[in-house]
Amino acid sequence: MTQPLRIGFIGAGANTRSRHLPGFQEIPGVVLAAVCNRTEESSRKVAQAFGIPVVAPDWRAMIDSPTIDAVCIGTWPNLHAELTIAALRAGKHVLTEARMARDLGEALLMFAEAQRHPQLVAQIVPAPMSLAFDATIVKLINAGVLGSLREVSVMCTNNTQVDSALPSGWRQDPQLSGKNTLALGIYYEMTLRWLGRGVTTLSADAAIFTPQRKNAQGEQQTMTIPERVTVLGRYADAARFLAHFSSVELTAPRNEIRLHGSRAGLRLDFITNQLWLTEAAGPERLVEIMPALGDAWRVEADFIASIREDRPVTLTDFATGVSYMRFTEAVWTSWNEQGRWVTI
Repeated sequence: MTQPLRIGFIGAGANTRSRHLPGFQEIPGVVLAAVCNRTEESSRKVAQAFGIPVVAPDWRAMIDSPTIDAVCIGTWPNLHAELTIAALRAGKHVLTEARMARDLGEALLMFAEAQRHPQLVAQIVPAPMSLAFDATIVKLINAGVLGSLREVSVMCTNNTQVDSALPSGWRQDPQLSGKNTLALGIYYEMTLRWLGRGVTTLSADAAIFTPQRKNAQGEQQTMTIPERVTVLGRYADAARFLAHFSSVELTAPRNEIRLHGSRAGLRLDFITNQLWLTEAAGPERLVEIMPALGDAWRVEADFIASIREDRPVTLTDFATGVSYMRFTEAVWTSWNEQGRWVTI
């Protein structure tokens, strides 16, 4: 608690600059010690903006440095496994950006390495959208307000890929993103928090409407990551899971998760950022979130607390990351095999 904790940053994209760097800066005794971005120029800009004294020549130099206690990985998923494993082996705590990895195989390697170093903290940045509502939703479920769960319904649609002339981004590049598809893992992670369990079997259908796009360098690429995907799933207790994700809808965006029970239903609307409850045949009513249950963004503070006070990681540990990577991998397998039901 009395020793300064020195953190190195590998990758300093938008989320790292807007959340992680300011978040760590506010914690007493935490030192922003070094940064390594994709280019030396961008690294120096970040270092100057946040008062970081060292610009590392590459990520290996940072991980090998005896003066760095922990690393914050803000790269694309293609480097998460390699960097995490190297950092843990070098005796450094790890906070890695979501998504956990490119695929289940890489996620399992990360989890296994973390298990070999129980004295080190290994944490994934959590899906943030539901943080203010998580405690209230769990409280309502545990109090039996919903009754028996019958269905989980997830909907996330927009028009970001409607224009076929737009270049592809990293999320459409399998070398960078892997088998992660749209926002599948992010939304599934939120349901795991609330229910404490995931689906046991699923079937998926997906589509790519623009088979080729130019990348940022103007090169033509064949698209392999779906622009829309629909998933049907089943829980062990016979409850159902239904999810639809699309980036090619011209109608107004839809963004919500619904929990349907035998007594009541919950609807978390991410567009209005409101939670609604409908009991029996009554009207839908707004759920008031008590300040004590409305969790704010605490990722950086929780990471430091886990290191200093040996607190268990709750948002999000590697076991949960593996769970949502199992889900995204099963969806990928199913839609590539004409909707075959896959057991998780």
